[in-house]
Amino acid sequence: MAVSAINFSLPEELNAKMPPERRGIRRDYVRMMVLHKETGDREHAQFYKLDRYLEKGDLVVLNSSRTVPAVLKGTLKKEEGREVEIRLAHRKSEKVWEALAVREEMNIGEQICFSPVLSATVIKTHQDAPFVTLEFNLCCSDLYDQIYAIGQPIRYEYIEKPWDLDYYQTVYGTAPGSVEMPSAGRAFSWELLFRLQKKGVRIAFIQLHTGLSYLLDDKWHLGPRENYEEYHLPQEAAEAIAETKANGGRIIAVGTTVVRSLESAADEKGIVQAQSGWTNLYIHEKTKLKVVDGLITGLHEPEASHLDLLSAFVKKNHLYRAYQEAIQMKYLWHEFGDMNLII
Repeated sequence: MAVSAINFSLPEELNAKMPPERRGIRRDYVRMMVLHKETGDREHAQFYKLDRYLEKGDLVVLNSSRTVPAVLKGTLKKEEGREVEIRLAHRKSEKVWEALAVREEMNIGEQICFSPVLSATVIKTHQDAPFVTLEFNLCCSDLYDQIYAIGQPIRYEYIEKPWDLDYYQTVYGTAPGSVEMPSAGRAFSWELLFRLQKKGVRIAFIQLHTGLSYLLDDKWHLGPRENYEEYHLPQEAAEAIAETKANGGRIIAVGTTVVRSLESAADEKGIVQAQSGWTNLYIHEKTKLKVVDGLITGLHEPEASHLDLLSAFVKKNHLYRAYQEAIQMKYLWHEFGDMNLII
């Protein structure tokens, strides 16, 4: 993988430790840094003013994937009473998931009991990644019912309190499958979405179920090339993209997940067809974007691969200066933090 776009020192106090609602503000009142990609100029606003920066005829593309509580605790059937922690990583089918077995070596054939009605069997182990493949005894809505009943959301080390799963959802997420929140869309409220539409900004939805990136052990690192994620681009979204492009509007992706999905679905001419599939697309400063014109995203950690993706939109030096300014102005980072609009 290429060297990440920028490196910088992030003060610990700029990690957003709680949702904005628990800091006394609405989710759409977080701060927003507007970065103009051609000039590197920056403006500072609040996210609820997003409609001032978008134009009639633009298309905002959202990821409708809903966060699942991916941390499951159970016991090994062969050693009754021995507790194990499993973190769901990637859904492979309606009853099969790749998962991270926390501090546990597991073998093919081992069984885990999660509840009186839910269990799973290890059907595959992986030499090049810390995952096992689990086949559950339930599938579809029955499996999700159990996951939502007993699971907990993945929380990172800077989170000091066990915030409820509702805080890890976007207001519009409908299709369960993401193990880490598609956090770029968290700041949207229904009021803001309706205001955008009233202005003539169109809204479209795709799905990309985010996989597990936080592996708890520094010896394991999955870059975009190793991280296959499932996406679905419906016909309505493909048609809206084509119409927007034909009429001279901009495609504004909400989150790196949407960028990866749309660019994966595009042919060499930038034409997007309705489709479903898996993507491991790695986007970096030399990538020529074929579909997406602008990006709404959070603020990303030093040396994160997401910064490589951002450098496909804006020059490294512009990005570096913008992030330095965000640090000086005490923007907040991560899923509960502030936002960045690149146009």
